[in-house]
This record gives sequence, structure tokens and C-alpha cells, in this order.
Amino acid sequence: MVSGMHCAACSLMLEQALLAIHGVQSVRVSAASQRVSVVWSSAFTRPSEWLQAPRALGYTLSPALDTAASDQTRKDARLALWRWLVAGFCMMQVMMYAFPAYISQPGEITPDIEKLLRWASWVLTLPVLFFSCRPFFENALRDLRRRNISMDLPVALGILITFAISSAATFETEGWWSAEVYFDSLTMFVFFLLTGRWLEQRLRARTSGALDNLMQRLPDSVQRQLPNGEFEQVVLQRLKVGDLVRVLPGQAFPADGLIESGNTFADEALLTGESRPVTRPAGALVMAGSYNLSATVEVRIQQLGQATRYAGIVALMQHAAVDKPRLAQLADRVARPFLWFVMLSALFAAAYWWHIDPARAVMAAVAVLVVTCPCALSLATPTAMLTSAGVLARQGILVRRLQALEALAEIDTVVFDKTGTLTQARMGLGNMVTRDGVSFEAVIVLAASLARHSFHPVSRALLVAFDESTSPLADFSDGSTAANGFKLSEVSELAGQGVQGFLTETFRDVTSGLVRFGSAAFCGANGADGGMLAAPDKSSQQVFLADESGLLARFEINEVVRPDAFDAVKRLQAAGFEVQMLSGDSSAAACRVAERLGIQQVRGDCTPQGKLTHLQALQRSGHKVLVVGDGLNDGPVLARADVSVAVGQAVPLAQAQSDFIIPDGQLRMLANMPAQARRTLSIVRQNLIWAAAYNVICVPLAISGYLPAWLAGLGMAISSLFVMLNAARLSRTTWSA
Repeated sequence: MVSGMHCAACSLMLEQALLAIHGVQSVRVSAASQRVSVVWSSAFTRPSEWLQAPRALGYTLSPALDTAASDQTRKDARLALWRWLVAGFCMMQVMMYAFPAYISQPGEITPDIEKLLRWASWVLTLPVLFFSCRPFFENALRDLRRRNISMDLPVALGILITFAISSAATFETEGWWSAEVYFDSLTMFVFFLLTGRWLEQRLRARTSGALDNLMQRLPDSVQRQLPNGEFEQVVLQRLKVGDLVRVLPGQAFPADGLIESGNTFADEALLTGESRPVTRPAGALVMAGSYNLSATVEVRIQQLGQATRYAGIVALMQHAAVDKPRLAQLADRVARPFLWFVMLSALFAAAYWWHIDPARAVMAAVAVLVVTCPCALSLATPTAMLTSAGVLARQGILVRRLQALEALAEIDTVVFDKTGTLTQARMGLGNMVTRDGVSFEAVIVLAASLARHSFHPVSRALLVAFDESTSPLADFSDGSTAANGFKLSEVSELAGQGVQGFLTETFRDVTSGLVRFGSAAFCGANGADGGMLAAPDKSSQQVFLADESGLLARFEINEVVRPDAFDAVKRLQAAGFEVQMLSGDSSAAACRVAERLGIQQVRGDCTPQGKLTHLQALQRSGHKVLVVGDGLNDGPVLARADVSVAVGQAVPLAQAQSDFIIPDGQLRMLANMPAQARRTLSIVRQNLIWAAAYNVICVPLAISGYLPAWLAGLGMAISSLFVMLNAARLSRTTWSA
């Protein structure tokens, strides 16, 4: 976290100061989020060295997740509020003393009363100058010492020149400077500047609020059980894997763990995108960073610190908080030359008016110094994009690269991986057909009894379906006791074929003897003998159950499609995107899933190189492609895509190559992402147009002497506030679920 930084020129100065330290390898500074990311070599430097170095420039660095950093931020905010209040109070008093001079006719105010009013204004301006304006002067002095320039230098010069001219007119009434005092203008534009900065600070906190809430939601301490069974309050750093902690309602879970006692609801919205509270009974897993909502629970810690899923999400959001989009980098490069242009313009205005009216020359120069503001230009892009990143985070979508929002607004094609992206990493039981006279309950219990002896994915799928069955026979899962009405013996698995065993006595409608569960060939399934049971079905994988009399049942085993995959595909297609699927699985398996989801263009048997070749062909034909994947073999295509999204518990390589990450694998929001990106770029364009138009209009007015200093201060404040408020509109985005 950085304190003391106010504009793009500040971020460049801080970046250069850190890079000058031997051992610092790279630095990224974001003026919008007030954060800096530093990569250093421990062989050449230590954190204490580069943390202290910027203090000479007036900047304070502290670890982003440090409690002291949050405390310092709150102290700075309170001090800024006091400076603003003092400036506002004194401004109103000075305006009251200046008002008679505006409405009176020549000669109506006697010289002694006029002098008294000027003296009163001078006295009331002193608190503004020495307390409220202190940050401007400190930063300007720092710039002069370092031979640098930031926005505070022209502002400080404008304030000092105005105060000096007005003080001269107060103490010495003879001379070209004595015609008028400008204490009212000075206090007014200081008040407006401080108003702008204070509101900017509040809006910036709101802009990155979702990111900060995500990164700083762990409790400072928690109750840990002692060997004697009592609980003590300890800080998080003292926790160890295996500790039992008590988490109260309203607290965040401090680590990943297993609930041993209690039942509650958890709020996992910022971690998974699930907007509704989820039940977490005894025996359920809970995630660090999620909130305990309804009851006190005791949790056995399984993972701490960097090993938690929460820590991985925080790392991604920290990366996004200091990322600089291309447009922001351009604005930062323009900021410093622009400030030199401001200084030269002020000198030109003074030189132009001096031989006509020295007093007007001074005030024209002051107006130029105050009115021009590169802050709006430098905040235009990152503020809008950070706001969008916060909106996406609240929907369970983590942004790794802000730059990707620009590309996301232009995509026209969405390419999905299949396994782990559109489907879950398991098989599921579909339709089941039985022989006439044989009950469903009997065949599923018998098939599950055989399947439990195999680790084949098909056997696992049937067992899961059996465990989820509402049939009373679901209690007979072992299938080997006399109480169940049957007994299997000599059960064996034949690799690549299936499982067989001997049914020692008749069970329900199934006669005793050899029973088999497996492939069509293994169970003797064919069109002549099996009838409808052996009918081929190309849309799913088939597995059979047979006894010595022939086929007993046919089970359809399908890949389990993610619950929201169908809706996600339909919404993307309805929005006008071309949807395709690339899969390393067999063409038949890929086509089965594509048919269920309504995807027309599908390719199976794809190697990582094959996926990459297809993507490059799409891009050469002019398409802007969004790739959605999760696996290791998706790394090359995710890296080459115009925009990439990693879903679910994606492997680290897939996450490292992705622009966006959906940790919970919820696909329903994919269709909203391009629309959000387009809204973001629209706001960015509005901000850039406003910042450019403001300077194009106001600089000539200030040079020509038609823009008074107080109005220049108001214009500068409004310029930055417009950018922040316009970006804040993105946070009110309503997403359709």
C-alpha cells in the first residue's frame, strides 16, 4: 500500500525511485488502487531497504495486508477530512469579508474599513495556508529537491503566488498589486482541491472495495482449543494444521477445515460467486475467507496460509490491483510532459498580460497552474477497469489482467474445452432399461454390488447414482449379506471387460447363477438376443447387466455436464457469439456432449498442438476468440487466445496463462462478461474525452484571463471527480443470473 501519492506523475516518480535500488528487478505502481508490486532479489537487497527508500520522496510503503497499513490509511483519511473542514470554514468567513467589495460602489467603503476587511481575510487565510495546504507544499518541496515534477508543484506555486500578491496588497496599498486581494479565490480553490481529493479517496476505496474486501477478510484472531478443552484467543499466525478453532457467527473462517461440531450457513459469494448462503453441517468443508452466518461451529484446521484456496485468490487479485492497461500506461507517459506544458503555459500567460495589466498577468498565470489537471487523464482508464474488476469479483470472476477487458469487448467466438469445463470430472447414470418382469430396484442393487469391486469410472458412476438413490434398497449397498436377500461369491474383475460373480440363490426376479456387469461383448448383448436392451444408443456410453438367461438391464453412462453449461451456451449463442468445442477426448464422446448442449461446431481427438492450430486458423480468418478451459493441455491455447478464462479448480499452469478465473466453475456469467467489458470501455472513452475536452477548453480560457483562480480550482476538482463518479456507475451494474 502507498500513501502520499496523488497523480500519475507520482506513480512514475515512485517507480523510478524503487528501480534505482540495486536488487529490485521490476516495479508496477497503480495510482488508481494506491498499490505497488515489487519483485526483488534477496541476494542483493532486503524488503526493509526498498520499503524505506521512498520516504525521502514523501511516500510511505507498507504491506498491503498489514493491519498497520489499514490503521495508517484511516489516520490519513481523518487528517484529510480535518484539512478540508478547516479550509471550508475559513473560506466561508473570508467570502463573508470579501462580499462587500463585490457589491459596493466606488467610495461606499471607507479606506479603514477596507483595510480591516483585508486584514481579517489575511488572518483567516493563515490556517488554510499552514495546515490545509501543507500536503501541497511538502510535495512541491520534495519535487524541487529531486528535480522532479508532479501535480502538486504547479498547485503550490499558484497558492504561494496568490497569497504573496494578496499579502502585499494588504500590507502595502501603493503599487500595481494593491488594487485587489485574492484571499477569497485562494481559500475557495484550496477548498475545492481538497474536496476533490477527499472525494477521490472515498471513491477510490469504493472502486477497489470488492478487491480489498476479498483480500482483507480474514479475522485478526480466533478462539483455539487448549489441551484441557478450554478455548483461548490467539492471533492467526499462531495457528497450526490440526488445531480445533471456534468460529462465531459473523466471523470469517480463518483457514480451510472440517466442521467437527455445529451446523451453520456460510457466505461464500466473493470466493465462489454463489450469491445465496450455503449449508455447512458437521462434517462439511469450509473455506478460509468465507463467513460463518448463523451458528457457532468448531472447525478442525486442514490448510493454512498460502496453502488455502483463499490465498490463491488473493494473489490473483493483488496482481490485478497493480496491473496497468495499455491506455493507462499511455496516460502515465503523457502526465509528466503535460505538467511541463502547464508550467510553460503559465509563464506565457504572465508574459502576455504583463505589459497590459500586471495584476491580471499574475492571476492568469495562477489560473493556468491550477486549472490544468493530468489526474483526470491518468485516472480515466484504471479507475473504470478496477471498478469492473470489483463487479466481476462479486460475481465470482477473478481478473488477472485488466488489459484483457479491452480484448474481451471485441470477441465474437467462444471456444470451450470439454472435460472439466463443460463437464465435471466424473461419469453419471442416465437412462436404465430392464428385462420384462425384472424390477429396477433389483438390477441396480445387483449391479452396484458388482461395481463396488471395480475402480473403473463406469463402476464409480453407477455407485454414486446408487448412493444418491431414494429407494429403500439403497441401504443394501454391500450386497453380500444374507439379510439383503442374496449373496455374491467368487467376484472377480476382468480387465477391460467387466465384473462377474455367482449369485448363490434367487434374488427377487433374478435367478441364481453367474451374473455379469460390463461391456456389451462381455455380457453377450446383441440385436438378436437382447432386443431393446441391446439397442445401440450413440448419444451415451452403454454398460450391461446379464445373468445366465441373458440381459437383465442396460445402463446409459454419460459424462456429467455442469448444471449451468446448457444455459451458458444458449445465452452466448443468443448474444450472437459463435460457440465451438475442442476436446482431447474421442470424437464420439465430444459429439455426445456437444449434442446435449446444442453446440454445432465440435472437434474431438485434439492434441494441445491441434487445439492451438485450430485457434490460430480462427484468428487468421479475423475472429476474436475467447477460450474457456481448465486443464494442463489447455495451457498453450489459453496463452494464445485473445481472451482466456480458466474455470473450476484449474491447474496452476492454466491459471497462469489465463486472463480471468472462475474458481467455482460457474459458467452462467460468461455471457455477461463481454457486455460488462463493453460498458467499461464506453466509460473509459467518456472519461478520456472529458479529460481531453476539459483541458482543451479551460487552458485557453485561463491564458486569456477569463477564468478566475477560484473557478480554476473548482474546474480541477470537478475534472477528477467526474472521472471517478462516471467509473463508479459501473459498480451499479445489474447482472442477469
